[in-house]
Amino acid sequence: MQVAEQPTSVPEAPRGRRTWLGWLRNAWRTLLRDTEIDTRLAGMLGALAIIWVGFHIMSGGTFLTPRNLWNLSVQTATVAIMATGMVLIIVTRNIDLSVGSMLGMVGMTMALVQAEILPGVIGFDHPANWILALLVGVALGAAIGAFQGFIVAYVGVPSFIVTLGGLLVWRGVAWALASGRTIAPMDSTFQLLGGGSRGRIGGPASWVVAVVACLGVVALIASGRRQRQKFGFRQRPVWAEVTLAAVGCLFILGAVAVINSYPLPEVLARQYAEQQGIPWPDGGMRIPLGIANPVLITVGVALIMTFIATRRRFGRYVFAIGGNPEAAELGGIKTRQTILKAFTLMGILVAIAAAVTTARLNAATSGTGQLSELYVIAAAVIGGTSLGGGIGTVSGAVLGALVMQSLQSGMVLMGVDAPLQDIVVGIVLVVAVAIDTIYRRRARNR
Repeated sequence: MQVAEQPTSVPEAPRGRRTWLGWLRNAWRTLLRDTEIDTRLAGMLGALAIIWVGFHIMSGGTFLTPRNLWNLSVQTATVAIMATGMVLIIVTRNIDLSVGSMLGMVGMTMALVQAEILPGVIGFDHPANWILALLVGVALGAAIGAFQGFIVAYVGVPSFIVTLGGLLVWRGVAWALASGRTIAPMDSTFQLLGGGSRGRIGGPASWVVAVVACLGVVALIASGRRQRQKFGFRQRPVWAEVTLAAVGCLFILGAVAVINSYPLPEVLARQYAEQQGIPWPDGGMRIPLGIANPVLITVGVALIMTFIATRRRFGRYVFAIGGNPEAAELGGIKTRQTILKAFTLMGILVAIAAAVTTARLNAATSGTGQLSELYVIAAAVIGGTSLGGGIGTVSGAVLGALVMQSLQSGMVLMGVDAPLQDIVVGIVLVVAVAIDTIYRRRARNR
């Protein structure tokens, strides 16, 4: 008579013998769950850290210097500003391929207004010169965006075709406005929008901005906790919110400390001392540049766009349209009007980016902004905006712009040829879309 074999039970390993890898994995999952940090955003931060450290090593220790990081922050501004608007365009299941050409044309228009048209009326460097030029540029950008949005929303032409035509048309208009000439110089006050040795706020003011930003982070977290409590939503643990506030403040203070460690060159420092009537000491002076104006503009635009996307009815409509256009239409949302507004807003942001670029270069050319549409779309997609619509964040787009500019800046420091830089950017864009596709597929299968 055969006796059935009893299943052999494997004793569970005691908790004390768990590997450090398993413990770290569980701790990381707990941290992400309790702090509610987006895993894709955390992954992008990790990728950015790897890019920075890698380029720092390969460039011989020049990438993570205060000077290069200061320049990197200024160079990122143009793409980041436009990427915040591209998020809303892509979320509505559309695309805008014309932003680079629009930037060149609007920038050329603002340059002509302040350098050749207004000087004959009110004089060059008049206090109203740069304001009028900026207003003309913003109005023109809004008009172009509204025109393209009208064709997409009300005529029914796909946005790919409309903006592809705009890419060709506005580039041609930019050339025709000045017959291919370079328009320079810009109004001296207008130049401050572009950064440089004059377009910055200095060291002390930068610390003031850092303190205000830290107070804003704490106030934002506290307000969110009150709102959750008011509507009965799940509260984050206190330790998680304290951790978020501490990490945010440390990041802000650390960034300002790095920026303030980059001083004015000696020649410019001497000029500054003479203008302020400060005697030049024997050992020289160390005057920190502080935060550049384009960075402040970018932060301001990002905050406003985040508020619009998350706290206003228009933003909720945009995401509803991207999630399900038919349901949004049946739900009473004016989808065509919302798409028109999204393209108009995109035009305004392009005008702001054009002002920053033209001021930084102190000149306008018909070729300004070439391939910017590639970097803007790539920044939005890398930042987590889904080409399928309905998903995207402004903060992710800004971070994506920083990733794109970091790649370009690092390759320039390494002496990589321009064609190879384009190859790398193209590969990164394809990989980002592939990751988004895999992420969405897994989300559907859960």
